[in-house]
Order: sequence, then structure tokens, then C-alpha cells
Amino acid sequence: MQDGFLTVSVIDSTTNRPIEGATINIYTTPGSGEAQATLFQNLITNESGQVTNLVLPAPDIIYSQQPSDVRPYSEYTVEVIFDGYETIIIDGTQLFPTIQARQGIPLVPKARSRRSYSRQNEIVYEIDANTLWGNYPPKIPESDLKPLPPPSGFVVLDNPVVPEFIVVHDGLPENTGAQNYWVPFKEYIKNVASSEIYSTWPDQTIYANIIAIISFTLNRVFTEWYRNKGYNFTITSSTAYDHKFIYNRNIFENISVIVDDIFNTFIKRPPTARQPLLAQYCDGKKSQCPNQMTQWGSKDLGDQGYDYEAILKNFYGGEIVLEKAPVVSGVPVSYPNETLQVGSNNKYVRTIQNQLNAISKSYPAIPKVKEDGIYGESTAEAVKTFQGIFGLPQTGVVDFKTWYEISRVYVATTKIASLNPTI
Repeated sequence: MQDGFLTVSVIDSTTNRPIEGATINIYTTPGSGEAQATLFQNLITNESGQVTNLVLPAPDIIYSQQPSDVRPYSEYTVEVIFDGYETIIIDGTQLFPTIQARQGIPLVPKARSRRSYSRQNEIVYEIDANTLWGNYPPKIPESDLKPLPPPSGFVVLDNPVVPEFIVVHDGLPENTGAQNYWVPFKEYIKNVASSEIYSTWPDQTIYANIIAIISFTLNRVFTEWYRNKGYNFTITSSTAYDHKFIYNRNIFENISVIVDDIFNTFIKRPPTARQPLLAQYCDGKKSQCPNQMTQWGSKDLGDQGYDYEAILKNFYGGEIVLEKAPVVSGVPVSYPNETLQVGSNNKYVRTIQNQLNAISKSYPAIPKVKEDGIYGESTAEAVKTFQGIFGLPQTGVVDFKTWYEISRVYVATTKIASLNPTI
């Protein structure tokens, strides 16, 4: 066994603000015939709604480096209790060795009436297995470039853009009883990547797989594939049709950082295709997919030192190019294409200072800064604190990934009405 690491973050589902003082209990997730053991009891969340860097056992890393009969990650049950809210239980938080897992838990306010003050109920979320370990239907092959409908159809964009939300249908397309979830785009990509690859793989392999996931998703967005079929969602959680999305699962910090770095990067097959490539893939062991990426094959190429572009070209063809879609939805100000750091002095610094001060009303660990447009040591310290809370490298500089994560949290904590988690 090796050590895995877990940070639990608790927020109010109606305000997206952290909850200080919530009680966290962590148990083993026993197999058949096994007794459940308590590993941590009565942990209390800090002012950022977190308990951080908990050390828990995980299987040896060797089991995630090749197909194995041993499950390569451990599973834990996380319970969150706070007065006035329903008790939430996440049954199956996954931990790999050496990797920081981050389990976000949105608490639901308890419904109360003047006549009834019943004790807290439990809401249990059972987390499905990673697709490389569990048994899921393989992807039904499709054409990787779609005919675009006429202008009278749903498509209204001339070029791909990153949307604010993905509407995920949690079931087969025709299952009218399945839940639809409104999921912020980056959070959707992080969820899928954490559900479909192993976080212990080489970084370049993770980059390649994430770009394939982004490109596939942006194709569904750009072509309005399901809406043109009469459905009211963007994509499904079925592996037979799309990607595996698992509501309220944990994500892995290294996957999260990579998504933050490249969430608008997609694959294009020139010269005629406007649309992102529908980059299909399979595991390459349990199922095969000629002319598409295999996940284990991408892992082998990463081990050999291939970079992510070479990995993608190996599977999708040497003619593909990588492009960046503009981020247009739900972002107050777009990234200025320059890193902000100590010594920077411009209007973009003032934007970041303003947003950090707004965020600090919900996350008081972030120190207030003077909104003067001058990037001094106090601004760097506020940025560093923000990065620590939200799982980014604590560099104290605002690069592409930090800019858009600050923007995401700013929107989430100040424009609550636009963030409806379910429909």
C-alpha cells in the first residue's frame, strides 16, 4: 500500500459559498461481507469550508500502470453533517497513490416548516467505478465529422466557443426519466477525465486524453447534436454514446490543473472542417477502435516520452492541428494573453484585485488587497492563497489557468441566480 491524499471542500448548494464548521467523517467502503471502519471522525471544516491533506491508504501505483486484476484505487465513504442542512454521504470517493484527490460536497439546506422539525435525513451519492476498471458498454462508432444542419437549425455559431455550461443527461438519450444536470464546462471536463483515465499516468498522456475529451464535447456543443434530434441536453453520461460523467464524484488535483491549463484546446482536421473533431477513443484492451485513440496505447506512448501532440497525431493522423476556442460565455473579462505578476501595472491587475476582493467575502482566508492596478506583494499573496484553496500551483502569479479559475469562482459566488445546478 501507498499513501493517497484527500481534501474535502463543503459549500452551500444555493449560494456556492464555503461552509465553516461542518463535521466530516470518513469511513472505509467495505466489500461484501466486510465491516465498515471509521478512519477520521469529527473533523471540522475551516473558514474555506475545507479539511485538507488527509492521508489515506491507496493501492501500490503499479496497479494503475497496466491493466490489472487489482483495483488500482481505494474507495472511501465521506459523510458531511451541518445543522440546518441535509446530511450528505459520498459513497465511493476514489484515491490513487501519491495524488491529491479533491472531493467537493454541496450541502442542501434542510426544508423546515413550523409544524415539523424532523431529524436530518441522509442523501447518499453512490459513485460508479472508473471506466477502465468497471464494466461499461463500449462507444458506438460514429463519423468523427458531422454534417452541419442548415441555418434554420439550432447551430448559430460560426466557430467553436467554450460554453459556460454543459447540460448533461444522466442516462441513455431516450430515457426521459433521467436527470439533467447543468455543469460548468471546466467542471464537466474534470469530472469525465477523472472518471475515464488514471491520474497516475504520465502528464503528456493525461494532456492528450483531456484534449480528446474537450474536442469531443465541443463537437457536441458546436453541432448541437442532441438538440437537433429534439432533446433538451448537450451530451449524455452513457459511454455507448458519449463520456462517463458521475455526479458529485471527486476529481484529482493534477487532472484539474491540466484542464485549467488547456480547457479551450481542441483538435481540428483541416483544411475544410470548421468543427472540433469528434475524438472518439476506447481502452484498447477490453475493446478495440481502429483509427481512434486507445487509452492504454496513449499511456504507453507517454511512457516512451511522446508529447501530447505526438500522441494525438499517432492516433488521429498527422494532419490534425490543435486550436484554441475563445471563451465567451459567463466570463466577465477575457484573459489578456499576458501573465500578471509582481511589477505588472495595468487595468487587468485591477480586474483581478476587484474579483479577489469579491471572492474574499465568501473565502475570508484570502486577504483584501488595494484595487490600484499595481501587482505588488500583497496581490501576489492573495493570489497564492486563492491558488492553495482551489488546487492550483501556488506561484502567486496569474497565468491563463489562474485567471479563469478566479473568474469562475467570482461568478459562482457573486452571480448566484445564473447557477442552477439541476433542471
